[in-house]
Amino acid sequence: MNNRQQLDLQLPKGLFLLGIIAVVVIIIFSKSTVTIGPGEGGVIFETLGDGINTEKTYGEGFHIVAPWNKMIIRKVRQQSVSDEMNVLSVNGLEVKVNGTIWYEPEFNNLGMLIKTKGEDYERELLDPAINAAARSVVGRYTPEQLYSSKRDVIEQEILDEVKTVLKDQFLIVKRVLVEDVKLPNTIRTAIETKLKQEQESLEYEFRLAKAKKEAERQKIDAEGKAIANKILSASLTDKILQEKGIEATLKLSESPNSKVVLIGAGKSGMPIILGNQ
Repeated sequence: MNNRQQLDLQLPKGLFLLGIIAVVVIIIFSKSTVTIGPGEGGVIFETLGDGINTEKTYGEGFHIVAPWNKMIIRKVRQQSVSDEMNVLSVNGLEVKVNGTIWYEPEFNNLGMLIKTKGEDYERELLDPAINAAARSVVGRYTPEQLYSSKRDVIEQEILDEVKTVLKDQFLIVKRVLVEDVKLPNTIRTAIETKLKQEQESLEYEFRLAKAKKEAERQKIDAEGKAIANKILSASLTDKILQEKGIEATLKLSESPNSKVVLIGAGKSGMPIILGNQ
C-alpha cells in the first residue's frame, strides 16, 4: 500500500474523530448554558459539592455553568395563591373562607429557601402558615362579624400572623385578601334579615329625629314671632298709630283711583277715602 492510499484511509478516520469531538462539545455546551427568564432567579446545585450553593442567586439572562451542575430556576417576582379553607367561628360554627395571598421569595436568599424548604416551598411553608393563621383569626369572630363589618380587620390580622410565622423563613408575604365568607344558608338568611331590620330601625329613628327637629324649629319660630309682636304692640301708642294711618292715607290719595278724601271723618279722626274704583 503506497503513501497515498494510507492518506486516503486516514482522512475519513480523522473526519469521523473530529465529528465525534464536535458532537461532544455541542452537548457539553448545551448542558453548560442556561437562560433565566423575566421575573425569575436561579441557584446552582453542585453535584460534586455540597448541593445548593447558597452564596449566590443568578438573575435574568444567559449563564454558563459546569455541565455536572444544575441550575434550579424559580419565580422571584410577586405571586399569588388562592385557597378555600374550612374554619370554625368563635361559637363553633363551620364557615368557608376564600382567600388570596400575595408573596415573593427573598431574591438574595433563594438558595437558603430551597435548601431548607425544598423546591416546593409553597406547599411546605406557605400553605400551612396561611391555614394556621386563618383558623386562629377567624376563631375570634362571630359569623355575623365575618359576614359584614370585620372583613378588613380580619385580613390585616391574618397578614400579621402569617408574617410572624414566616419570620426568618426567606419568604415575604405582601398582602392577604379575604374574597368571600360562606355561611350555611340558614345562618346567612338570619343575618341578612337582622341587618335589614337594623337598617329599617335606623331609618325610622332618623325620620323621628328629623320630625322632632322640625317641630322644635317651628316652635322656636312661633315663639320668636310672638315675642316680636308683643314688643311691637307695647311700643305702639295711639299717636304713633294715627301718624302711620295719615302717612298711609296720603300715599293712597296719590293713587289715580282716589276721588274724595275726607279729613278727620273717621271715628278716630283718621281720614276716609271715598270713590275708589
